[in-house]
This record gives sequence, C-alpha cells and structure tokens, in this order.
Amino acid sequence: MAKSPTEDENRRLLRARDAVDRDFAKPLDVPALARVALMSPAHFSRRFRLAFGETPHRYLQRRRIERACAMLRDTGATVTAIALAVGFDSFGTFSRTFTAIIGRSPTRYRADTAPFHAPVCFVKSWTRPAGADRAVSDKPGPPQRP
Repeated sequence: MAKSPTEDENRRLLRARDAVDRDFAKPLDVPALARVALMSPAHFSRRFRLAFGETPHRYLQRRRIERACAMLRDTGATVTAIALAVGFDSFGTFSRTFTAIIGRSPTRYRADTAPFHAPVCFVKSWTRPAGADRAVSDKPGPPQRP
C-alpha cells in the first residue's frame, strides 16, 4: 500500500496542479508537470492520483473541458476554434473527450445550454463536468424546454 505524500510532496503536487489550472491551453504532458513538481514522471503520476483522485492527464482534460463549456455557453465562437483555444490539437479528439466527460457532443451541449434566465450558480452546477467523485448521471440538469 502506498504511503501518503509528505507535506513537501503535497506542496510540489499543488504547484503542478496550479500549473495545469493556469496553463491548460498550452501543450502540457506528464514529464513537464513532473519537472514542476521536482519528481520523476512515474512517481509524479502515482502521487498525483493518490493526492487528487485522478491522473494528471485526466485532470488536464477536465480543466480544458470545463473552460470549453464556459466558452460554448458564453461565446459565439465555433466549436473548432474553442477546441484549439483550450489546448486540443484536433476537433476529433476534442469532440470525443468532450462527449466522454460531459455525456453529449459540444454542439448538443451548446444547444442545451442556450441562454435562458437562471442564476449563474445553477447553470454552473448543471454544466460542471463529472470528476473522479461525480458520475454524469448524478448531475441534476436544467429544466427541459417544451
């Protein structure tokens, strides 16, 4: 059984997670994040998953998809432009990842979250991507339109 990360390791892991949060649109990979955390890539991946409940790659994908959701809701940019803006190299990879995390295609998501009058906190709750602790089917959704 793996022992818990030390306080110093936790601080370095948080530094790497902050780098993902800040630079999600840039090309990031496990070796680059491991360098930020001053760890080997394999050790970093194990410790990151232990500390945050998901792999570094999955965390990066979720952050990119969260940002894409906001852009799909709040801008008129094309889906392809949004995919490139959040750090995906191709529309196909973006669409496949988006559908796997959100449960519907980016185009369908945009149609389903078209502006209607609801408090921002509700919209964010309804559209938050599923994480390690939250299944897609557990999310309440917005009211259905007639």
